[in-house]
Amino acid sequence: MAVMKKKRKGGIPPISTASLPDVIFMILFFFMISTTMRDMEVLVKTQLPEASEVSKLEKKQLVSFIYIGQPIDSQQALWGTAPRIQLNDSYHTPNDILEFVASERDKLSEADRMAMTVMIKADRSTRMGIISDVKQELRKANALKISYAASKTLAGN
Repeated sequence: MAVMKKKRKGGIPPISTASLPDVIFMILFFFMISTTMRDMEVLVKTQLPEASEVSKLEKKQLVSFIYIGQPIDSQQALWGTAPRIQLNDSYHTPNDILEFVASERDKLSEADRMAMTVMIKADRSTRMGIISDVKQELRKANALKISYAASKTLAGN
């Protein structure tokens, strides 16, 4: 007589996790390639002024930043506490803005040059004289699209 075996109701076979490390490394590699690191260190203290009407810029790659404020604590021994203008990674005078705008325009394509915006990130306690000097130099450089950075206030304040 033949022995009949019952078919077992086995569950679903376990999922193989052998390729999981490959997937993790592909995702890690993707994020390492697509993420940009901060390319500039801010050397001035900026506590942004408050504004009730704030809008975000759409094309951030067309924005060049000018920082105005007191040097950070580690730089004050060398530069003092007077407000400074930071263009890229170093302090400059208003006379250097013309060259800065020209170099920033050269980085852009021909079609985007007219859409370039200069963002002024000035500390709220910075005197208007230095900001006026910066604006005058921007006019000489024909950089007429200027935006000011501000923090948004709450509606009730």
